[in-house]
Amino acid sequence: MADGPGYAGFFREAVGAREAARARRFETHDIVERVGVISPKRLYINDHPVGNPIAAFNPSLAVVEGEARLYVRVILGYYKYVSAVAEVRVPLDDVESGDVNLNYYAGKLVAYPSMGYDFWGAEDPRVYTLPGAPGLFMTYTGRTRYYFEPPPGRPRTIPVTAYTPDYRSWVKIGVTVLPEGLRRHVVSDKNAFFVDTGRGLYFFHRLHMDDERFYLVASRVDPGELEKAARAAKEAGGPAEIVVRDTTIVVHPARFELKNGWATPPLRLGDGKLLAFIHGVDRELTAYRLYAALLEDAGEEGLRVIAVTPRYIMEPRTLYEIYGDRSYTVFPCGAWRLDRRRLLVSYGAADYMTGLGVINLDELMAELDRGRLD
Repeated sequence: MADGPGYAGFFREAVGAREAARARRFETHDIVERVGVISPKRLYINDHPVGNPIAAFNPSLAVVEGEARLYVRVILGYYKYVSAVAEVRVPLDDVESGDVNLNYYAGKLVAYPSMGYDFWGAEDPRVYTLPGAPGLFMTYTGRTRYYFEPPPGRPRTIPVTAYTPDYRSWVKIGVTVLPEGLRRHVVSDKNAFFVDTGRGLYFFHRLHMDDERFYLVASRVDPGELEKAARAAKEAGGPAEIVVRDTTIVVHPARFELKNGWATPPLRLGDGKLLAFIHGVDRELTAYRLYAALLEDAGEEGLRVIAVTPRYIMEPRTLYEIYGDRSYTVFPCGAWRLDRRRLLVSYGAADYMTGLGVINLDELMAELDRGRLD
């Protein structure tokens, strides 16, 4: 890692970003109830002759008409590890009853390599809604055509956003970039999604810069940019460029971590407050664990961190989370509120299987109260 401040001097810093890191401990209080796991053998891709994927993991989630619609990263072959995103519909009754552990499910590909921005794969989708827009948005990590041999100034990955107004057909509407001058220093950009706080539109993402540091950030997006990008994409027949601004480091890694990344899109709590989920990679095992933070959009002052869970709230503990293509990994990409007290979470288990869990929100808020910063 490079000496000095790196690119931190080019970015704003959220109030509480450093305090949150200091408040955390290398301990886990796992509050996620495991309610289901789906192996690749129980998934069938109905619009591709290969049939079953080799691996199916890192799913995002939307609950629509009594179904958990999982948007799963699928691998059809290990040669270049090229990913696509498949929609898999699971009745909520299967989740509640435990039948999700037994049943077989069909899926269809909804995002896959089709252009230079995602030539080598569509990875780790995040699916979410935005106020005032019908349907769903999906932001995934596009492995660009430069992924394996990037020339100077070209990123290996870039966030690609797709949209479906009717829950049927998805259109790739935008790719998100930093302003000129900074973008050529981006090695990769991932773990991304748009968030409307009620006080402004942000783009949450995790930057890897050419100083070999990782920055967990949120950038401002001008109002109407997504709508403008959708119109431009329709006219051009491909995604438009969305330039972000005022990039802010939201949380720094704790002293025992190599890096952090955004997990699921946050839960909007009103009054500009967000319940955000973040994965951390520790220095000892490089295991992926999960913690949470309570954020607030303070308007012109930007984002601030109100609270953080002092302990991780989820870590690999089942055999299918410990052993797979990538050992010791839980990687949540989806969260959806089932009712006042329960949050359904979809996650990747050891980079191989699709896991489902439930978080009791009262228990989570109690854990956040232990890490209040104000």
